[in-house]
Amino acid sequence: MLRQNQRFLSQLYMIADLVCTLLVFLIAYWIKFDSGWLVHAKSVPFSTYLMWGTVYSFSAVLYGFYLQFYSPKRHKNFSYDILKILQIQMISFLGLLGIFYFSNESNISRQFLVIFILLNFVSISLYRYIVKSVLSNFRRRGFNKRFVLIVGAGSVGRSFYNNLQQHPELGYETIGFLDDYQKVHLIEHRQMKPIIGKLDDLQEILASGTVDEVIVALPLDAHQKYSQIIETCEQAGVKTLIIPDFFDLLPARPLIDNFAGIPLINVRDVPLDEMSNRFMKRCFDLVFSIAAIILTSPFMLVAFIGIKITSPGPVLFKQERMGLDRKSFNMYKFRSMKVTNSNVADTQWTVENDPRRTRFGTFLRRTSMDELPQFFNVLFGHMSVVGPRPERPFFVHQFKGEIPKYMIKHQIRPGITGWAQANGLRGDTSIQDRIMHDIFYIENWTFIFDLKIICKTIVKGLMNKNAY
Repeated sequence: MLRQNQRFLSQLYMIADLVCTLLVFLIAYWIKFDSGWLVHAKSVPFSTYLMWGTVYSFSAVLYGFYLQFYSPKRHKNFSYDILKILQIQMISFLGLLGIFYFSNESNISRQFLVIFILLNFVSISLYRYIVKSVLSNFRRRGFNKRFVLIVGAGSVGRSFYNNLQQHPELGYETIGFLDDYQKVHLIEHRQMKPIIGKLDDLQEILASGTVDEVIVALPLDAHQKYSQIIETCEQAGVKTLIIPDFFDLLPARPLIDNFAGIPLINVRDVPLDEMSNRFMKRCFDLVFSIAAIILTSPFMLVAFIGIKITSPGPVLFKQERMGLDRKSFNMYKFRSMKVTNSNVADTQWTVENDPRRTRFGTFLRRTSMDELPQFFNVLFGHMSVVGPRPERPFFVHQFKGEIPKYMIKHQIRPGITGWAQANGLRGDTSIQDRIMHDIFYIENWTFIFDLKIICKTIVKGLMNKNAY
C-alpha cells in the first residue's frame, strides 16, 4: 500500500514540515516574549509575527517542493537531508529578510528571528532523522518494500544483487533475473534469486504489476537491446536504471554532464571543484584553525618547553610534503625525534620502537600533539583541517606506480585529519586502504562530512596505537 501511494507520503511530508515550522514559531515566540528568560520590548503585536511566520512556513515548503525535497529518496543518506534542510531554511530566511526590507518592517525582533531559525533547523532535522530511522527499521522487517527485476545475470547483475542484500534498510527486494544466455545460476551463485525468463519475457512480467524498478545490468556488447528494454519499461510505467558495464571505473557519485548537446559521464566529479564549496571549506578552515591555535596554545607551550628540556635542537620540524595539484610545501610539526640527516627523515618510515624518537617525542606522537603546528599550515593555505594526509615526495613517486588511483588525493588540499585517519588508518597501516578512504572522501565531500570526521577524530582518533 505504501509503495503505491508515494505521492500521498510526499504530501504528508510537506504538511509535517509546515506544521513543525508553525509549532517552532510558537515556541520561539514564547521563549522570546512570554517565558521571562529574555529581556524584551514587544513593539509588534502577535498577529504580525504570526503573519510573517506563516509566510515563512509556506515559502520554505514551496521552495522545498521546487528543490524536489519531497520526492522519494530512500537511496539518499541522511546527510543529503541535512544539507537540503539547511539550504531551504537559509534561502527562505534570506527571502523573508528581503521582504522585511522592501516592506519597511523594521520592528521585528532580531533575537526572535535567530531563535526561530535555529530551533526550526534543529526540529525539522530531528523529526526527519526519527522518521528515516523508523522507516529503515520497518524496511528491515519486510515492510514498505520495493521490488526490482535485474536484467542480466552476469557479473554486473550479480554484483548489484550482492550489494543490495547488504542494505536491507533500503527496503528493496529482487524478484529475479532475466537473461538470454543462462537458464539457471552457476552452482556458486545458487543462493541468488532465480533466472525467471529471457529479455523477451520482460513485457509479460511487468504486466503482472509486481515490479517497481528494472535494473539493466547488461554488458556493453548488448547495447542494441537497451532501447527496447527502456521502451517496454516506460510503457508499463516502471522506472528504469542502467548500471554501466564499466561501473567499477566510476566514482561513487558520477556526474552526468552535457557537452555539445551530448550527455557525458564525468568520471571524477569532485564537489570541491565548485567555487562555492571551496569558499565554504576555506572559511571554515580559517575560523577553525584560529580557534584551535588559541585553545591549544597551552598545550603548544608544554610541547615547546618539553622539547627544549629533553632534546637539543630546534623545537619545530619541517618536512617537504606534496599537496594540492602535486605542489610541494613545508609541513610543520613539533620535533619528536633526534636531529638527523634530512635525507633519512624524507626517505624512511617511522616504525614501532623507532630508535630515532625521543622519550618526550613518543608522548607527543601518541597524543597527536606533534601535529598542532599544522594549524599554521592551514592558515597559510597549504592544508585544510580535513583532507587526505600529505605524503613525502619520495614516497609519492614510489606509490603512484604501485597503487592505482593514488594521485587522485592531490586534487584537493591535504588535511590534518581525514576519513582514513578517523577510521584508525594511521602509521603502519595499509596504504591501499587509506587511498580508498581518501577517494571516498573526495567524491562524497560535504560540510557535514567534514564535521563528522572532526568529531570522530576527537572522540577516537587522537590516541592511536599505530601513531609511532
